[in-house]
Amino acid sequence: MRKEDTVKLISAEGFEFVISKEAAMVSQTIRNMLTSPGSFAEAQHGEVTFPEISTTILEKICQYFHWSLQYASGKETEFPIEPELTLELMMAANYLHT
Repeated sequence: MRKEDTVKLISAEGFEFVISKEAAMVSQTIRNMLTSPGSFAEAQHGEVTFPEISTTILEKICQYFHWSLQYASGKETEFPIEPELTLELMMAANYLHT
């Protein structure tokens, strides 16, 4: 996979997740950052930093992006969410419009 086909998502603790741009585009917020005609630094560098999202939550979000692409065809399957992550994950999903 070429570098221009990936996006680096960085958690509050500085942990980096490199995922496909297609997967990252599941999030409307990330899509806007990467494709808006303005000069977002995220679009220029292919990196998005989330100072309010922990590594654990960002990892789960990345898993969801890939799950969403795989099962977008309507095939019924569940995305597992640990109960202790629910509140923080819901807040992050709201911000990311996923």
